[in-house]
Amino acid sequence: MRILLAALLVAFGALLSAPAQAADIPEYPDIEIPEVDYGLEGGFYLRGSGALNLLWAQEHLSVGCGCMNVPTGAGYGYSVGAGFGYEHGDGLRVDATLDYLSNNGLTDGINTLELRAAVALANVYYDIPLSGSGGDGGIGAYVGAGAGTTFFRTHVTGPAAPADGGGWTPTAAAMAGVTYDAGSWVGDLGYRFLYLPKISNYVAGDSFYLNDNTVHEVRGTVRYRFH
Repeated sequence: MRILLAALLVAFGALLSAPAQAADIPEYPDIEIPEVDYGLEGGFYLRGSGALNLLWAQEHLSVGCGCMNVPTGAGYGYSVGAGFGYEHGDGLRVDATLDYLSNNGLTDGINTLELRAAVALANVYYDIPLSGSGGDGGIGAYVGAGAGTTFFRTHVTGPAAPADGGGWTPTAAAMAGVTYDAGSWVGDLGYRFLYLPKISNYVAGDSFYLNDNTVHEVRGTVRYRFH
C-alpha cells in the first residue's frame, strides 16, 4: 500500500512540473523558405519581320549569245515574312520562317533583273543577354544560321531580253543582331546574309544564269512569346 501511494505521489508531482518545464522551452521564429528561381523556361513564339535588301551576283551567263558578263549594278528591294519557333530557355532558339522577297535593278549594263521569291528557312540562334535577366527584360544580342530553299520568278528587261521563267535554289543564311526583351514581346534589329548558288529562268534555248548570288538585309523583327 505504501509503495502504491508513493508511485501516485511521484506521478502527481511529474504532472505539476510539466507545465513549468514547457514554459522554459524558448520559442523560435517561423522560417520562410524562399521559392527557387529556375530561370527562364522554354516556350513557343510567333514572329514577324520586315527588311530592306541588296542583291549582288558574281557573274551573268547567257546561253543565247554564249557570253558571260560581270554585273555592274546591284539590285535593291524589300522582304516581309513570318515564322514560328521555340526557345529552350538556355539561350538556344530555333524557328522556321517564310519570307516574300522583292528585288529590282541588278544589271550587267545591258539587261536588268526583276526578282520575286519565297525564301523558306529552318534557323538556329544563340541569344546573349547584355543587361537584365535575359528572359524578362533587357538588352541582348544574337547570332544564328539557317538553311532551306528559295523559289523564284524572274523578269528581265533590256535589248533581246530572255523570256520570263523561274525555279528554285538551295539557300544558306547567317544572322546577327541586337534585341530588346520586354517579357512577352521581343524586338530585334539585325543583319541577314543569304547565299543563293544559282538564279535562272530555266527556259530551253533562251536561258540565263546568275551564279553565286548574295542578298544582304537589314531586318526588323518582333516576337511574341506564349507563356
